[in-house]
Amino acid sequence: MNSRHSLWLLMFIIVGVFAGLFVGWYWGAAATSVAWLGKLFLNTLSMLVIPLLVSAVITGVTSIGDVRHLGNISAVTIGYYLITVVIAVLIGLFMVNLIQPGVGISTEGLERPDDLVQIVEERGIGDILLAMIAPNLIQAAATTNLLPLIIWSVAFGIAIASLGERGRPAAQFFESFNEGMMLLVSWVMYFAPIGVFGLIAGMFGAAGSTEAFVEKISAVGLHVVTVLSGLGVHFVVLILIMLFVARQPLSYLVNMLRAIVTAFATASSTATLPLTIQCAKESGIDERARRFVLPLGSTVNMDGTALYEAAAAMFIAQAYDLQLGLGQQAIIVVTATLAAIGAAGIPQAGLVTMIIVLQVVGLPLEGIGLLLAVDWFLDRFRTATNVWGDAVGAAVVDRYVEKKF
Repeated sequence: MNSRHSLWLLMFIIVGVFAGLFVGWYWGAAATSVAWLGKLFLNTLSMLVIPLLVSAVITGVTSIGDVRHLGNISAVTIGYYLITVVIAVLIGLFMVNLIQPGVGISTEGLERPDDLVQIVEERGIGDILLAMIAPNLIQAAATTNLLPLIIWSVAFGIAIASLGERGRPAAQFFESFNEGMMLLVSWVMYFAPIGVFGLIAGMFGAAGSTEAFVEKISAVGLHVVTVLSGLGVHFVVLILIMLFVARQPLSYLVNMLRAIVTAFATASSTATLPLTIQCAKESGIDERARRFVLPLGSTVNMDGTALYEAAAAMFIAQAYDLQLGLGQQAIIVVTATLAAIGAAGIPQAGLVTMIIVLQVVGLPLEGIGLLLAVDWFLDRFRTATNVWGDAVGAAVVDRYVEKKF
C-alpha cells in the first residue's frame, strides 16, 4: 500500500470513528443494528492473526542469520518492555495520588466477583509457566493462546536457521507465505472504515441511552479522568522514546495511527497485530525487529493495562478510605508489572490481573464493582496505548539491529 493510499485510508478510518460515535450517541440501543459490520471486520482480522504470527516470527528468526544474535535482540526487547511498563505504572500511581479520584466514592452494594476470583485462585506460578507450552498447538491456535505459538515459532525458526542450506527451502516457503499474508492484510484494511464504524456505533449503542452512558461516566468521572490523563502522559513518554532513543521522526507516529485507531475500535492488540506489522513494514522497520518484537509485544507488553491496574488499585483503596504507604505502593509497582506481562492466555485478562494486584496489597475485591461500568470504555484507550508501546519497541530494536548487526 503506497503512502497516498495509507493517508486516505487513515482519514476514512477516523471518519468511521466519528461517524460511529455520532450514530451510537444519538441513536442509542438502535445503533447495535450495525454492530455486525464491526464483528465481521474483527472476525476477518482475527482470522489472519495466527498464520501471520507464525510466519512472521519464523521468518523474523531465520532472517537474523546467526542465531546467536537472537539472544541480544531478545535482551533489548525484554529490557524495553520492563522499563516502559514500570514507567507506565509509576505514571498511574502519580496521577492517582495527585487527583485522588476515589475520595468520597460510595462502596455500598458492591459484590465480590467470585467467578473471577476462582480463576485467579486456580492459577499458580506453575500454571502460568505451563501455559507457555501447549500440548496441542491446534487447540492453542483455536483459543488464540498466542504465547505457546510464539515459543514454538521461535524454536522452529532457530531449527531452520541451524540447518543452513538444507533449511533454506523451508525459510523461503515461510517468507513467501508471510508476504502473501501481508497482501491479504492490505486488502482487508480497505474495509476498515466501515468495520470501525460498526464497532464504535455498536459499542456505544450497547451502553444504552446517552443519558445512561453519561450517568455511568459521571459516577466515577475522576477515575476516568485519572486513567485517561495517565495514558496521555505515557503516550507522550513513548513519543519521546521514539524521538530520542529510536531516533524515528514524528512521521512514524502518523504511519502507525491506522493501527492505533483500529486498536481503539477493536479493544484487542491481538486482533490489531496484522495491521501493526503492516504499518511497521511501511515505515521501514527492519523485518527482524517487526516480526519478532510485535507478535511478542501483543502478548506480553501491556503498558496501558499496567498503568490502568495501578491507578485502579489506588482508586479502590481511596474509595474504602484505606491509606497505602510507599511500601505498599511499591508492591503495586512490582505486582502490576508482572501481572501485565503474565496476562496472556488468561480469560478476562484485565480484570483477572486486577484481582491479583488487589489480593497482594490486601484491598477489598468487591471494589472491582466500581470499575465495571466504565471498564469497557477505558479498555479502548489502554489497548491503543499497548499497541503504540509495541510499535515504539519495534523502532527501538530496529535501531539496535541496524547499529549492531
